[in-house]
Amino acid sequence: MIKITLPDGSVKEFEKNSTPMDVAKSISEGLARNVISASFNGETVETATPLTTDGNLVLYTWNNDEGKKAFWHSSAHVLAQALEELYPGVKLTIGPAIDNGFYYDVDFGDQAVSEKDFPAIENKMLEIARGKHEFNMRSVSKADALSYYKDQGNEFKVELIENLEDGTITFCDHATFTDLCRGGHIPNTGYIKAVKLLSAAGAYWRGDEKNKQLTRVYGISFPKQKELKEYLALLEEAKKRDHRKLGKELELFTFSAKVGQGLPLWLPKGAALRERLEQFLKKAQQKAGYEQVVSPHIGQKELYVTSGHYAKYGEDSFQPIHTPKEDEEFLLKPMNCPHHCEIYNAKPWSYKDLPKRYAEFGTVYRYEQSGELHGLTRVRGFTQDDAHIFCTPEQLDEEFKNVIDLVLYVFGSLGFENFTAQVSLRDPENPDKYIGSTENWEKAENAIINAANEKGLNYVIETGEAAFYGPKLDFMVKDALGRKWQLGTIQVDYNLPERFDLSYKGSDDKLHRPVMIHRAPFGSMERFVAILLEHTGGNFPLWLMPEQAIILSLSEKYEKYAEKVLNLLENDEIRALVDNRNETIGKKIREAEMNKIPFMLIVGENEEKEATVSVRKHGEGDLGSMSVKSFADLVNNEISSNLKPFK
Repeated sequence: MIKITLPDGSVKEFEKNSTPMDVAKSISEGLARNVISASFNGETVETATPLTTDGNLVLYTWNNDEGKKAFWHSSAHVLAQALEELYPGVKLTIGPAIDNGFYYDVDFGDQAVSEKDFPAIENKMLEIARGKHEFNMRSVSKADALSYYKDQGNEFKVELIENLEDGTITFCDHATFTDLCRGGHIPNTGYIKAVKLLSAAGAYWRGDEKNKQLTRVYGISFPKQKELKEYLALLEEAKKRDHRKLGKELELFTFSAKVGQGLPLWLPKGAALRERLEQFLKKAQQKAGYEQVVSPHIGQKELYVTSGHYAKYGEDSFQPIHTPKEDEEFLLKPMNCPHHCEIYNAKPWSYKDLPKRYAEFGTVYRYEQSGELHGLTRVRGFTQDDAHIFCTPEQLDEEFKNVIDLVLYVFGSLGFENFTAQVSLRDPENPDKYIGSTENWEKAENAIINAANEKGLNYVIETGEAAFYGPKLDFMVKDALGRKWQLGTIQVDYNLPERFDLSYKGSDDKLHRPVMIHRAPFGSMERFVAILLEHTGGNFPLWLMPEQAIILSLSEKYEKYAEKVLNLLENDEIRALVDNRNETIGKKIREAEMNKIPFMLIVGENEEKEATVSVRKHGEGDLGSMSVKSFADLVNNEISSNLKPFK
């Protein structure tokens, strides 16, 4: 007999070689019908995997992220089988699950696949799925695995296998199909009831532009047709909210091939939006005791070698800038923190001076692959709302909690109410990925977990997701469409103070190392604006809108009164403009609605006579007639209810 511990702490005994599905059946038939994946002692297993030792078992359904991952990974296998049957001679490479669905990278040779072929591929996938073929894992020797794919002429799989160790290689079989695979599948293909292929795009083998370009086919699948319909409706809404589309329509930003890929140009309205976001955070930071600093866009290569960023980002950075002086090299800065370390190092400090909190909206540069660039969410030049706190170990807990308060204030002011926190720790199995001592890592990780507990955050722990220099607390925000975004990060760092030889004089008159906290509530201005655009659909909080009101005159006779209303609103610091065009009032209203201007003020004979405005609210309609002062109070009250001062 073996003892199986379940997530609720209960322990049950089963015969050796019982499977996760046997355990599910012992709990309830309903659970057994819904279980699609499992993990045993932290390792992903099949529902049919024999369990031979005592251990901890977690059963996953479609409602768990891990369950969806197994479902979509299994669907990628079905896609691969369908492509092999429909396009003989194709070479399969990799097919993972992703956040929403799956993809498979394929070398189609002389053949081609486009969206017009998707219905036939989907039908073939569903035909395979209806066969209810079981997914069976088996171990294969390295020699046999290499022989199998060499016989197929698949150099991609051969390359993957050559990098694996003998004894760790497994194949997955279902129906007549075999694939190199680590595991994690649903019980059989019959669980897949609905499939949709979403797009086909070019993708370089292993993400390297020097390698062959493959075709990446994206898809998604569901256990019910109804869920697919709901997802496709969500996709349509997401298209309407695409920040690239809205950014163009609202005249916020643009890109230029002459300027370069991944380098956004902010138009006047977008620049004003950014400025308001900056001033909003600067005001809160000032109350929280931050000091503003400015650092250059470049630094000597040695600066980033010292910090470790050159080893981490060197290949992904722009090439070094060579000066007329021999052997002198500069880099476009990939991060602001090395510069801030040197600002701290500009003078000696006492424990009485700490903490020092340096903040900067600093622009950094990384050479992202062209295929990975995407609007404002993935760019080559971006501005971080960066700050670095240098404190004593005794101050760390309080400082970290204060940063959490600031991040939560930012989220609340901008309408991000639905979020979870993620504590990202190092991977103890891969110490070479990180810099610094194990002792310092343990202190830093414990500090983050303690602060998250004291603040009552709803958090999960993710091992292996830490930055190379320290653990971090990331905030995962759900937007209006239910999508998850990583927004806001706080990191504890014992390593950069060591590498830059930072110090302060303690009460014992000896020199000590400060602890460093990295934080960026927005993350980057570019990505934050993109997410905010898609979350709000361009209907920003009123305090942030480029124009809060537009005055629509019924005819040129009322232009002077419209200008008078504008002046009164400007006195109340309300951003407004006048539309005096010779167009119908209906057209003016429609265009103001399309431009998402929150309020439309219509002025004509009655309004001029009574010194009022007729007010319409975007998306709601008429609010009636009121004085200009009453309207200004309405706007300012709405702003003050959403934008509380930081305390």
